[in-house]
Amino acid sequence: MSHPDQTSQFALLGQRRFAPFFWTQFLGAGNDNLFKFAFTVLVTYQLQVEWLPPSLAGLAIGALFILPFLLFSATSGQLADKLDKALLMRFVKSLEIGIMGLAAWAFVQDAVNVRVVTLLACVFLMGLHSTLFGPVKFAYLPQHLGEREITGGNGMVEMGTFVAILLGNVVGGLLIGMAEGGARAVAIGCVAVALLGRVVVQFVPPTPATDPTLKINPNPFTETWRNLKLAHGNLVVFRSLLGISWMWFFGAVFLSQFPAFAKEVLHGNEQVASLLLVVFSVGIGTGSLLCEVLSKRHVEIGLVPLGAIGMTVFSVDLYFAATGLPLPQGAASYTLGAFLAQPAHWRVMLDLALLAGSAGLYSVPMYALIQLRAPKSHRARIIAANNILNALFMIASSLIAGALLGAGATIPQVFLATGLANALVAGYIFLLVPEYLLRFLAFMLTRFVYRLKLTGDAHIPTEGAAIVAANHVSFVDAIVLAAASPRPIRFMMDHRIFATPVLGALFRLVKAIPVAPQKEDPVVYERAFAEAAKVLAEGDVLGIFPEGSITRDGTLQPFKGGIMKILERQPAPVVPVALVNLWGSTFSRIEGGRAMARPLRRGLFSRVEVIAGPAIPAALVTPERLQTAVGTLLHTGGPNPGPVAVPVARSSTP
Repeated sequence: MSHPDQTSQFALLGQRRFAPFFWTQFLGAGNDNLFKFAFTVLVTYQLQVEWLPPSLAGLAIGALFILPFLLFSATSGQLADKLDKALLMRFVKSLEIGIMGLAAWAFVQDAVNVRVVTLLACVFLMGLHSTLFGPVKFAYLPQHLGEREITGGNGMVEMGTFVAILLGNVVGGLLIGMAEGGARAVAIGCVAVALLGRVVVQFVPPTPATDPTLKINPNPFTETWRNLKLAHGNLVVFRSLLGISWMWFFGAVFLSQFPAFAKEVLHGNEQVASLLLVVFSVGIGTGSLLCEVLSKRHVEIGLVPLGAIGMTVFSVDLYFAATGLPLPQGAASYTLGAFLAQPAHWRVMLDLALLAGSAGLYSVPMYALIQLRAPKSHRARIIAANNILNALFMIASSLIAGALLGAGATIPQVFLATGLANALVAGYIFLLVPEYLLRFLAFMLTRFVYRLKLTGDAHIPTEGAAIVAANHVSFVDAIVLAAASPRPIRFMMDHRIFATPVLGALFRLVKAIPVAPQKEDPVVYERAFAEAAKVLAEGDVLGIFPEGSITRDGTLQPFKGGIMKILERQPAPVVPVALVNLWGSTFSRIEGGRAMARPLRRGLFSRVEVIAGPAIPAALVTPERLQTAVGTLLHTGGPNPGPVAVPVARSSTP
């Protein structure tokens, strides 16, 4: 269900298709953390339990909460694909009421062992509650949001989740810390939030099953393996799952070390530890919301490398910022006010906020990409596979961070090692999925060299085979078109461009298709058209430049006949696209046919425009008609579109 006239991601909060789901997720995440944090404080500061010392309480609670993700994610993914997601959400929220009722009873018991054992069981059950909700949460959005809304919707959910985590921790700490009746207040709070969540979820609209005939496999181990194999069937999706799981590894290292970092490195009290959590949560929420603005309301995976760079840069700077900090004068630790009065501490907080914001930029487009690229019938099961990987990576982060600290590393050194490891992992993922690099280069080019304006980009279909045919003005036309398209484009390009040192390497990396004139190299010629037909047969987008080469004088050259050869092999609609105002820029041919003669000769942020027209059915396409369509878009599109050549010559290359 798409609403292309949607103006802002915040406007989704006024619509039934999103708002009840958002608040259901928000209340669930908040209640999880209210309960867990209050319980952690209870066993750390208020109860004496020999078999659960304070040093192990947080680890035990965290492990019990994560365990259901490993055991039951595969089953929950099957349920989310088989059942109506709204009905499943209502069941989960009803389950939450029962779990919180049991926890409320335990909080007010006098017998310490009964109290603690029951609350530990409730932690496991709340982990099960979250395991059941996880696949539903991410599979719900693509059924109700269009391609132009999915990034904003994910950003809102990510922001809401971290704000809910923050509020849950703060409220749980305040309630359990009350001088009298703290445990009773927590019990009432947990049940009240669960009841409110059950009321809200009743307004979630029906969300039909994507695979109602699915037979549930009750064996979680074989189903987990099958889900991982299923996800691996789409390499871009699977490697994106690994990328998200790495983000959880990265974040878990920092979140788990905040209390010790505040105490041992920053010399602050409990309020300082809470401040670090606030800064981190606000940072990741802000980064998540920025995704829609920076992506121009498309799924812009070019933000992922930008976020990865930020995660490394600010982690490394945090190491240096945390070195040689001043000690508190006349006190064992800084109060919140005294901590904020030290200028050196502001650099630490800025680094934390920026690395968290970078993590938001990194994760939201990846989630959106998985939701759009995963098969609809298997989407929830692939999300379940993601949850399994996330849990494994978070467990690994605890073990590795613990091993580093046990070997004598300081907390800032652990942060440094994590930041450097992030550079290696991210670089490896981007080499495996070069689409990220192309979109990153396109993002940087169209934000920091040009000012890109998109017109008619809704004509480029978000699913199904299509050909995008554009005029050829510069060496970066393919990169500009990649920035304008909501989907990846496989380009057919003149084989001579592949000889260009930097761009040639990039185009080879992203599997662009080199094409040569038939007389010059018949083998390359035939291979190019076979590969083009394969792209369309697989339901993907093919990009071509029908002029055959880059214009040398700014005019629209005659369109050649290769487009007809492509359509004969594999018919598909053809979208005419005009690239406006790229002529005369650094990457076009001017001054005697030379390109890149004077870098940035038009200055930074010169405006360029991509204008897409309505698709032409395959049966109606001719080179003449296609050239006329592109020429019309050029004449109506921009301040300096360039003249259009009228004569049309037929040839055998696209």
